[in-house]
Amino acid sequence: MSKHMQLTVTVRPYYQRDLEGTYPNLARHLGYLDPELVRRDPSLYELAGELDQLLYRLEGTPLREVLLRRREGLLKLHKQIKESLADWNLAQADRLLYALEDEFDDLEMELN
Repeated sequence: MSKHMQLTVTVRPYYQRDLEGTYPNLARHLGYLDPELVRRDPSLYELAGELDQLLYRLEGTPLREVLLRRREGLLKLHKQIKESLADWNLAQADRLLYALEDEFDDLEMELN
């Protein structure tokens, strides 16, 4: 590693439109809690990383119940992606990001 520089890998959102256009049910539920969060267009990876904070803030909402059922899987995927990025195993990180998207696709359908 360089003495004065370092390399980083980040996960950025890349929606066709935005979070609200791609996951309208999720965005609607999140928007009740925090409209600024929805406007920021967080990545699904970022949302999974903030899951426990979201669950706390979503107490008593239908979204909390849906997220709670998927909590372990989402946290496991987030951890695996983070480890893959740290190890520079980008192919595996990409594969895991697809799996995370699948989880959020299922979550979106459940929120219908």
